[in-house]
Amino acid sequence: MRYHVKNLKLSGKGRNRIEWAERDMPVLRRIRESFAKKRPLNGIKIAACLHVTTETANLMHTLKEGGADAYLCASNPLSTQDDVAASLVKDYGIAVFAIKGEDNKTYYRHINTVLDKRPNITMDDGADLVSVLHSTRTKDAKAVIGSTEETTTGVIRLRSLAAKGLLKFPVIAVNDASTKHFFDNRYGTGQSTIDGIVRATNRLLAGANFVVCGYGWCGKGLSMRASGMGANVIVTEVDPLKALEAVMDGYRVMPIAEAAKIGNMFCTVTGNVNVIRKKHFAVMKDGAIISNSGHFNVELDIDGLKALAKSRRIIRDFVEEYRLGNGRRIYLLAEGRLVNLASAEGHPASVMDMSFANQALSAAYLVQRGSMLERKVYTVPEDIDKEIARMKLQTLGARIDVLTPEQKKYLASWEMGT
Repeated sequence: MRYHVKNLKLSGKGRNRIEWAERDMPVLRRIRESFAKKRPLNGIKIAACLHVTTETANLMHTLKEGGADAYLCASNPLSTQDDVAASLVKDYGIAVFAIKGEDNKTYYRHINTVLDKRPNITMDDGADLVSVLHSTRTKDAKAVIGSTEETTTGVIRLRSLAAKGLLKFPVIAVNDASTKHFFDNRYGTGQSTIDGIVRATNRLLAGANFVVCGYGWCGKGLSMRASGMGANVIVTEVDPLKALEAVMDGYRVMPIAEAAKIGNMFCTVTGNVNVIRKKHFAVMKDGAIISNSGHFNVELDIDGLKALAKSRRIIRDFVEEYRLGNGRRIYLLAEGRLVNLASAEGHPASVMDMSFANQALSAAYLVQRGSMLERKVYTVPEDIDKEIARMKLQTLGARIDVLTPEQKKYLASWEMGT
């Protein structure tokens, strides 16, 4: 297949939206201008398994301008924006294999299609490309210089591979860059998750008991935004340090078994499996709303919910009603998949500007240094991270101080005391 999208006639709307996002991605725009002149990715095949959004479109455009032969498939069956996929094919000449709502068979057919191109670099959001390269397509891994990983869930999977000595090529954990998780995970996930929940339900958050499962950077951002809209935020955690931080930030902290009984809205952002389980669904209030903003839908025990249900129906777009035997109703949003991308548009472009700047510069770094790296998971080089922060500050019109020679000497010395 040259491409597989829903309808190329949607391209006009998609291009307008891509251009709208680009206005808020000045750092990536600067990188694209540099890439167009220097062509650091010349002759490199890149297979990307990412959410097919307006922001991703601008990343793919940047990679192409840098000389890459780029191919894109979706990293989640519900996260594709069909008009964007159409525009990437028709207006930007980039091969896209993604349709919103594609079934599991089609999803993996698309993954295998981009891997058929024998890429030199892979870009993942959840590590599905790398997973396939380490299971059913191990021979194709030989052509890979290295990979980049966008999300916490994917990094967890990759560090597990590396710890077992099974990783076949170096991976740069873009998610761990300060200019990624401090901003994308906190401000991006926080705002876009609330956006997805509100678009799907049109429910008022003010006064509701809003349960956030997980207090990593995504959980912090979501708690902050829910609280800002007047919700009573309850946090569940397994890490005592993160739980303590949530308490100090002013939130109630309790086990999910207790929160399940009093919550009105629930959202998981842990990166783990079966965080809300059958026994928790069984004690929830009538009308409880359940969602997930972690990468995979495994955070919710959907099979357990189905086992409790006497009937199911779609009551609104991306809202499925489960009626339990006791008459209570539980509402599952977006099939338990990423609610911020399934029922909304994902992160705002201004935060993805930094995330995708990391992706683009990490790809160029792999071309330059990949052959010298071990088969491990690496963080984004500090100089790249700081350069992105400097560029972002410049585009925001903010300036910072510079250390004086005296200050540099002081910081490097041990002699000067009280």
